[in-house]
Amino acid sequence: MQPYECDVFIGGVIQGSERGDGIAAQDYRRRIRDVVEASCPRAAVYDPVARHPSSVGYDLERARETFLGHVGLVTRCRAFIAYLPEASMGTAVEMWEAHRAGVPVIAISPMRENWVINLLSSMRCADLAAFEAWVRGGGLAATLARRPGAAAASHA
Repeated sequence: MQPYECDVFIGGVIQGSERGDGIAAQDYRRRIRDVVEASCPRAAVYDPVARHPSSVGYDLERARETFLGHVGLVTRCRAFIAYLPEASMGTAVEMWEAHRAGVPVIAISPMRENWVINLLSSMRCADLAAFEAWVRGGGLAATLARRPGAAAASHA
């Protein structure tokens, strides 16, 4: 049995700084999934929002179980993609755990100066268009082909 439970985990802002049960637009997830599946058709992609579409309504116990389960899953993937047009506390935790586990973190964020993004990412793309170009150019396929912990840092 391989040590990975998925190839690519799509993380990113869900609630961000929203108050109440509002969430940010999640259309970025489909865009990321589409380019990943087109360029790496054999990659197993995990999207926590697709698996838990009503999670903002979970009670505290189920929310804890879901969040901590996702944090653990991030450490057992071949790559973690973090969509961060703004800060996200949950995604920061996932990035930290992925980094500690040697999982390559690919950040999609305009926040060039953010320490967490710069220190924990093996790749940073300024926006979705740059990410799509990087994936289509073979960047994600090369990342998935590397052995764990061997990702080199770069920025696009």
